[in-house]
Amino acid sequence: MNMIPGKSLTDNASQINVGQTSSGTHIPVLLKEVIKYLDPGPDKTFIDCTPGGGGHIRAILERGAKVLAIEWDDEIFKSLESEKLEGLTLVNDTYANLEEIAKECGFVNVSGILFDLGMSSYHLDKSGRGFTFRYNEPLDMRYNTDSGLTAKDIVNTWPQKEIENILKIYGEEKRAGQIAGNIVRGRPIETTFDLKRAIGGKRGRIDPATKTFQALRIVVNAELNSLMTALDQSGRILSERGRLAVISFHSLEDRIVKNAFKKLDLEILTKKPIMADRAEVRNNPRARSVRLRVGRKR
Repeated sequence: MNMIPGKSLTDNASQINVGQTSSGTHIPVLLKEVIKYLDPGPDKTFIDCTPGGGGHIRAILERGAKVLAIEWDDEIFKSLESEKLEGLTLVNDTYANLEEIAKECGFVNVSGILFDLGMSSYHLDKSGRGFTFRYNEPLDMRYNTDSGLTAKDIVNTWPQKEIENILKIYGEEKRAGQIAGNIVRGRPIETTFDLKRAIGGKRGRIDPATKTFQALRIVVNAELNSLMTALDQSGRILSERGRLAVISFHSLEDRIVKNAFKKLDLEILTKKPIMADRAEVRNNPRARSVRLRVGRKR
């Protein structure tokens, strides 16, 4: 576990707008709503399990709280580390190890925990790891490049039936059998464009490649299993009346979150999930499918 304790805020970092990286590309979703429900302030501690570009972190730190951020991606970790944000403890690890990390860093009985699931703008636009079919990139899809399995491994070596199953389960793809067959017949598949061609052309409103890429990314990074593990651990780290806020982007994640809130017996603060308004969606199309759920420990 690579840990960087909080350091002074540099003059350069302090010029960065809340919700943006120094390149101006990262826009945190539902920032106002997250701050409203977490209610950060002096003498409070928080854990951000998915810091990404750091927009939510900066807003919490600006209100005098301390934050433990757990970032699995090495490149994003290094970028956040370079900012030397005061009040931030930064760890390079997966949030599946949330409880162990929190105890080692002295963040127990915390005021709130935040998950902003899915990919960051960096993963889509700058990582070069094949998270999107907009660019022709190697089929990697790992958040952490030391983690082993890649999307290229799956599409080129897994049996057709196993590929079909992951497309059904993690992509909720109705044409999973047909697409899995196309992928196997299209081997060898090296890049995102190779995979896009193998999948086939657009049918209807949603490009079938969208669900296929989602399914592969989830399996490569064991996203849903890690999420279930971390949410379960959250209940043991939150203080009494501590708040758990989770931003999800698709129905698979949202179902896991709802079930976890029930299992943890949280007081539900968002009777219906909070959605982005039209203005935010115009400014940040990534917010189109977002759902925020918040629960409070009894």
